[in-house]
Amino acid sequence: MGNQIDALQLKNAFLAGANNLNAKKEWINELNVFPVPDGDTGTNMTMTIMSAAREVAAIDAPTLENVAKAMASGSLRGARGNSGVILSQLIRGFTKEIREHADEAGIDNLIMARAFSRAVETAYKAVMKPKEGTILTVAKGMADRITELSVTDEDLVTMLEKVVAYGDEVLAKTPEMLPVLKEAGVVDSGGQGLMTVVKGALASLKGEEVTLDLGEQGAAKTEAPAERKSRGEISTADIKFGYCTEFMVNGDHEFTDEEVDSLREWLGGVGDSIVCFSDENIIKVHVHTNHPGNAFEKGLTMGYLSKMKVDNMRLEHHEVLIEDASKIAEEEKKEEAAPAAAPEKPAKPAKEYGFISVSAGEGLTEIFRGIGVDYVIEGGQTMNPSTEDILNACDQVNAETIFVLPNNKNIILAANQAKDIIEDKTIIVVPTKTIPQGITAMISFSPDMSPEENLEAMKDASQCVRTGEITYAVRNTTIDGHAIEKDDIMALGDDGLLAVAKEKDQAVLEAVKAMVNDESEIITIYYGQDIPEEEAEALAARIRKAYPQVETELQYGGQPIYYYFLSVE
Repeated sequence: MGNQIDALQLKNAFLAGANNLNAKKEWINELNVFPVPDGDTGTNMTMTIMSAAREVAAIDAPTLENVAKAMASGSLRGARGNSGVILSQLIRGFTKEIREHADEAGIDNLIMARAFSRAVETAYKAVMKPKEGTILTVAKGMADRITELSVTDEDLVTMLEKVVAYGDEVLAKTPEMLPVLKEAGVVDSGGQGLMTVVKGALASLKGEEVTLDLGEQGAAKTEAPAERKSRGEISTADIKFGYCTEFMVNGDHEFTDEEVDSLREWLGGVGDSIVCFSDENIIKVHVHTNHPGNAFEKGLTMGYLSKMKVDNMRLEHHEVLIEDASKIAEEEKKEEAAPAAAPEKPAKPAKEYGFISVSAGEGLTEIFRGIGVDYVIEGGQTMNPSTEDILNACDQVNAETIFVLPNNKNIILAANQAKDIIEDKTIIVVPTKTIPQGITAMISFSPDMSPEENLEAMKDASQCVRTGEITYAVRNTTIDGHAIEKDDIMALGDDGLLAVAKEKDQAVLEAVKAMVNDESEIITIYYGQDIPEEEAEALAARIRKAYPQVETELQYGGQPIYYYFLSVE
């Protein structure tokens, strides 16, 4: 293949890497230290890279510029979970270097080495407290190795083979860096996911027969964003601009802040609920307007359009998508020919504070809504929302300052990534790691305090909550000295394993015993969708009897996978 990689080879290598990860995601899921049924490193990384793969696969005339751009923008918006966000940042850094050399004939040894190093630099910056023995360590090991080899006259593929082999060596050492990996008898799942991607890419570069078709994952049916499921609650009388319009402007250069600001200002003259931000030579646009065609025309003056989508929010079920210009024109003609309507109500001004929470389970969702959360993103334990999901949620909350409660340590990075993208609202991410922490943080909010004061108060309150999560083991392992067998019931606490038992009630009782102390005042039990109410009530009665000095509350959570969430305050 010579000693350079051209655009088509880069495209095919990326698709091969993505497909290799997709094919092995369940194997990577099983490497999670805690053998829980929602171990999702492989799933999160796959959904992240497949978001980019769909954009890359759609390129008919690949160049280094457009392939690298699609890799970065697709993975950024599709990033899910810590592993997915870190993978997206590795891709982002890698492609930044590639794009700086896009006018050259191809990617040679030195460019490839600099791209690896820049990938690692970008990813480390994205993580507040980088931990060795993880995907970052594996990436850094390969970057260091390729830097050493790049100054030789070695063939590019031969060099990459040595780099991948060294990556495997570093991955094999991750249990020595993180004792929890060694005890569980596994290597780091994120590092394994990264190696799976680079091995698929290398196989393509070596000319091996690999799968480039995206298959089921790539052709998965696109579902309407979560916010559309609740639009039936909106009164059409309050809708000043009837069409929810979204599209991406794809330019031939990196858009300046002035160009994006100018487009945002123009959109403000034709609609509201505006989200307009750029990622190098892509501008993402969301606007509510009465004339989507005009918004599309304006976008076309800046580049070609993609991902065009229109919802008519005045239709009865708010779910009809208008996907082509003729349908848009028909709707506009109907509106122009209709009798003059009574004056519409003015748009409601933005309120000072808004709240977004991630939740899984109808009971928990109702609890969050009941304590003032404006918008609940369905997901969390079994499906981490993406950066794009959080961006869409922020767009739906009409507030100047929005507090986001991730309620899962694996969602905090995606929330922070969304915060960095949004420009027209102040986004504050409260780093809640569990559902009970999120509930406590929300209750602790005070409208009389400043946003900064509230952030500190909500963080302090959430840290006073001890949390337990009850689920079952999907494989045999050893954690914290406990031998765990498949189907055992595990109680997971804030800092590790609380208990292992054969029965759910026994695991709960042992967990509560480990969580309660002399200062405890309230025990709250949230029972899941697989627990009958009478069974939960009987368990709560046993806990009240065992701890008469502590108030015990029982709430329906409805969460999947986890039999109970426990909270002790």
